[in-house]
Amino acid sequence: MVTETMANGSNVTWDPALSRLLSSLENAQEQKELPSSEDEFVFLSELLKSKELHALVSAHNKIKGSTTSKKFFPLLSTSMQVMMDVLEVLASRTHVSEDCKELFFLLQRPHIQGILCAHDAVAQKDYYPHLPEIPLEVDEDEETIKIVQLVKSNEPLGATIKTDEETGKIVIARIMHGGAADRSGLIHVGDEVIEVNNINVEGKTPNDVLTILQNSEGTITFKLVPADSKNGIWESKVRVRAYFDYCASTDPYIPCKEAGLDFQKGDVLHIVSQDDAYWWQARKEGDKNMRAGLIPSRALQERRIIHERSQITKDSKEEVVGLCSVAVAPVVMSCAPQSPKSPRCTTIKTKKIMYDTAENDDFDREQIATYEEVAKLYPRPGIYRPIVLIGAPGVGRNELKRRLIATNPKKYKTPMPYTSREKRPAEVNGQEYFFVERSYMENEIEKGNFIEYGEYKGNLYGTSLDSVKMLVHGGFVTILNPHYQALKLLRSPQLKPYIIYIKPPSLEVLKETRALAHARSTFDANNSRGFTDDEFHEILHASSRIEFLYEHLFDEQIVNADLATAFEQLVTAVNRVETEPLWAPASWVQ
Repeated sequence: MVTETMANGSNVTWDPALSRLLSSLENAQEQKELPSSEDEFVFLSELLKSKELHALVSAHNKIKGSTTSKKFFPLLSTSMQVMMDVLEVLASRTHVSEDCKELFFLLQRPHIQGILCAHDAVAQKDYYPHLPEIPLEVDEDEETIKIVQLVKSNEPLGATIKTDEETGKIVIARIMHGGAADRSGLIHVGDEVIEVNNINVEGKTPNDVLTILQNSEGTITFKLVPADSKNGIWESKVRVRAYFDYCASTDPYIPCKEAGLDFQKGDVLHIVSQDDAYWWQARKEGDKNMRAGLIPSRALQERRIIHERSQITKDSKEEVVGLCSVAVAPVVMSCAPQSPKSPRCTTIKTKKIMYDTAENDDFDREQIATYEEVAKLYPRPGIYRPIVLIGAPGVGRNELKRRLIATNPKKYKTPMPYTSREKRPAEVNGQEYFFVERSYMENEIEKGNFIEYGEYKGNLYGTSLDSVKMLVHGGFVTILNPHYQALKLLRSPQLKPYIIYIKPPSLEVLKETRALAHARSTFDANNSRGFTDDEFHEILHASSRIEFLYEHLFDEQIVNADLATAFEQLVTAVNRVETEPLWAPASWVQ
């Protein structure tokens, strides 16, 4: 660098390369060697002398030098996405401070967004020059060759290769969204690989080519025969919630383990490409890594689950005797568990009404939960999502519901049940029950207008779907704790419920906490005694069955070990539903 002092006393640092270029330009102009006008020469000369250009070149050199010296590195490369998330949170708040309002408007200013865009471009190293595709003038019988040069870093290339079944040649099989190959814009699916770093790959396997890439340093040069089509990579906006765990390193069928994306049940994934019938490209929602990874498609995962279930069915021809004994905990298998069966050897006296919808566990058991498309559902002013508490009888749902309603009876409501029995003298219609004719209830049940119903001592009891809708549209927060079969009717775009599963703790903790709390058995009609060991086992067994059939429908789980802690978690969840945008089935948002 050369530093000169200007007439006004300011110092200007000149880049040596630009200074030499300017000197050569002036010499050529003096010798009349430039085929340009005087105006063009003056424009180019002033550009090369500008302080702005020299400052940009200086910044470029410092950034480029930092990649080798590692003096600094960006903390993240998706600051624009973080900004959008902050704006989304602030926009959903109804009562915010003046500081939050100022931040909300500040983040929408184009100058701030421009700075963040520039930051992300630098963090993702988009400032590297890309080698343009220059068509070569060849004879018609010769192939067009393109040479692509990429800078190797710790980031994977973001492309997979395969052997073409017809020609036996190495071709680009897949371009990963957001990866180095994708950002270069120069490598396309179907391109034939001729050479890698001047090494001919004819007759080699994809593993051989991978070894060459791994042993390469600095830049990687590809010699490619372009594919016939060069369709750009289109990134979809689909988000899904995963209902199974996935680990790419243990998947024997994934095309490239290094390109796989691990995730856990419940994670929200951004599906950026579904072009491949068996392997989708995805990113974890909110992940700072811009490169997508491979995950099994819905069709592929469904086939795997069906195959695993058929193998288990084939290997398990005899019924497991332990499931008939309440003294044995339910068996849970890691891959594809069998549905816990209803116990046959115990008879437990029910307390008053046991609601029972039309049982259809065979259908529910055959549902294969892999992915569900989701979208952000924003709170609606004056229309609250119903809170549905699902769990086994005796797990504590009724007490949690009672406590929640008691905090604000004018806000939290539960629908009034219907009954076909005769009204007693002291009862008032609409206070404890709606008293109707049996024929009316049977007709409404036939139409599917009751979310749950049952018969007790010759009388029908049930909860009407219309009564739930009336509470929702009346501006109340509806609290429900129905039979789990009711989820098939409740989980609809019209109601948009938030489903919380109340889960029991382990057997030891369940017995200890209920004894300390002097809990009365809900299986006893008079609440005159504590829970028996058989009843504790029944709670755990029924919970296992509910989880197997309906876990993919739960929005949240609360373990009811300590009632006070579980209630605190419930209040937090209800407040979150009222104030925050949450993931829900995409059909509810459209």
